[in-house]
Amino acid sequence: MDKMKAMICTKYGQPEVLQIREIDKPIPKKNEVLIKIHAANVTISDCIVRSGKVNLLLWLPMRIFVGFKGPRKSILGFELSGEIEAIGCDVKRFKQGDKVFAFTGKNFGAYAEYVCLPEYGTSIPSECVMTEKPTNINWEEATAIPSRGMLAIHYLKKANLKNQQKVLIYGASGGVGTFAIQIAKNFGAHVTAVCSTINQELVKSLGADEVIDYTKDDFTKSDELYDIIFDAVGKKHSSKLQYKKVLTPSGQFISVDDGHPKIHIDELIELKNLIETGKLKPVIDKIYPFDQINEAHKYVEKGHKKGNVVIKIN
Repeated sequence: MDKMKAMICTKYGQPEVLQIREIDKPIPKKNEVLIKIHAANVTISDCIVRSGKVNLLLWLPMRIFVGFKGPRKSILGFELSGEIEAIGCDVKRFKQGDKVFAFTGKNFGAYAEYVCLPEYGTSIPSECVMTEKPTNINWEEATAIPSRGMLAIHYLKKANLKNQQKVLIYGASGGVGTFAIQIAKNFGAHVTAVCSTINQELVKSLGADEVIDYTKDDFTKSDELYDIIFDAVGKKHSSKLQYKKVLTPSGQFISVDDGHPKIHIDELIELKNLIETGKLKPVIDKIYPFDQINEAHKYVEKGHKKGNVVIKIN
């Protein structure tokens, strides 16, 4: 049987628990495609799965989903871009040679040279979604889109974002935030971005109309009112009562911590179309080689990345 390299995680712990090993290359089932992976994304979600550290209320749900003593699926990684090398006999959507990008969901598997994914996922949180890669960006940019981009578009749509509404995005320079700025602008919103001093020029370049430096100013104490406040990092640094003071009477506070969104293929296709029409672009902070995934995890866990951190695999 053919072999491949994969980053294996057999127990929860520090980034060093990730180890490269040579294992059997997977063979697609009749409803699956075999993808030669070119790039994978590293998000805080990946780091949480690897470390196993969550708050007490989430401990049991996470262990049921991921595994009790260690990850049930030893090859981690939620996001990838790559080329279809082989297809199962029942596959109709894709053909050999198609360039794709995907969120792998409960399948994990992006930290490897190859992975098999089902042709069709579903709209429940644990399933994968996959479609053709945007034609005008590279592998590294494509792999940064699925989960962070879908979270941004899902929550802004959930808030029923409308033209000319005032939107404040907290954590605007992160993976979700950089997409949220651009998506909100495409909806015609007036966007206020909250970030640190060093990231002000970045968020302005993405279309933010105003910028608040959280190291100097507290937006919850301003006189400005917003139709939507989007916490794109999920830290909920202030109480909802404080948020309410700067929301319009019908305003909404939304957070990436609010439940488990039902991602859908239509949202990934919408992101693809926005990319191809030049209305959206992924932000890449750093690109690491495959054998330095450990270092990528350490960097992401510091909490200061700009946009996305990507692994170049093939």
